[in-house]
Amino acid sequence: MGRMARSCLQSLLKLVNSILGMIGIAIIIYSFWMFRVWQRHIDGSPFVDSNFPIPWFIYVSLGLGITLCVITCSGHIAAETANGHCLSCYMVFVFLLLMLEAAVAADVFLNSHWEEDFPEDPTGVFDKFKDFIDSNFDFCKWIGLFVVSAQGLSVLLSMVLRALGPDPGRYYDSDDDYAPVTLPLLRNPVQPPPYVVIDPQFAPKNDAWNGRVYDKTIR
Repeated sequence: MGRMARSCLQSLLKLVNSILGMIGIAIIIYSFWMFRVWQRHIDGSPFVDSNFPIPWFIYVSLGLGITLCVITCSGHIAAETANGHCLSCYMVFVFLLLMLEAAVAADVFLNSHWEEDFPEDPTGVFDKFKDFIDSNFDFCKWIGLFVVSAQGLSVLLSMVLRALGPDPGRYYDSDDDYAPVTLPLLRNPVQPPPYVVIDPQFAPKNDAWNGRVYDKTIR
């Protein structure tokens, strides 16, 4: 029963973690698209200044997407191994991401001049993104709640899986499942070759040698 519950928790954690991975991949693709549009704008503009502001929104989006993909990989490894250290690291990563999201959301909702906290975006994508959220606030709100719920659920599943611990039968199999290496030698012992003890036999001595010994004795 414990092994089945552990397997279900691992599958659920992988499924919830895959949602974060898909969101990260979508953000990376969106970042590449924004960077491509920005590159075309730079190439087609005759006024290119070396001190032109850096498109920070593109780089932040790309970094966020890569971070989500890295967290997803670590979550899959932690879910597969059910190792306590891996699960703890994964929970720390997701918790820090949640704290960052909470800080940004608090700044946006509590500070009326929150736009001044962000640098100027030369690409104009940040303004378009803000206008899209304002015009589709309900849809974006549900999307944000869905992402935060997935992150919270992943942390909860990781805590429960860490409490259960890894499957002991996965790493320590019973001795009855494997025959000992020396078992065939015990069942079929090698018999020594048969031998017969006989009395030693002496070869007859040469008659000429016996004659010389006899003459010396007489003399």
